[in-house]
Amino acid sequence: MDQAVNPNQPTEALSTPDWAEAPTGWNWAAQDGDGKWYWYRTRPILGLAGQIWRANSRNQQFAGQGAPNPDWDLSLQHRPA
Repeated sequence: MDQAVNPNQPTEALSTPDWAEAPTGWNWAAQDGDGKWYWYRTRPILGLAGQIWRANSRNQQFAGQGAPNPDWDLSLQHRPA
């Protein structure tokens, strides 16, 4: 990503992030219940309280805003080969 992305700025809903935009070495992506997508450097874990994926803040980066997702806990993706 060339520009910093603001997770609070409204944008067109993202159905899934574009792996071409993922930082090198950030091999995981997941969507929280509120629709926010994040890249992860390490595999995140489910945080059922709050409907979020959890990782050390240095290991997560905002990837885009999607629509709220009731199946957020099924959204974890590994970078395609």
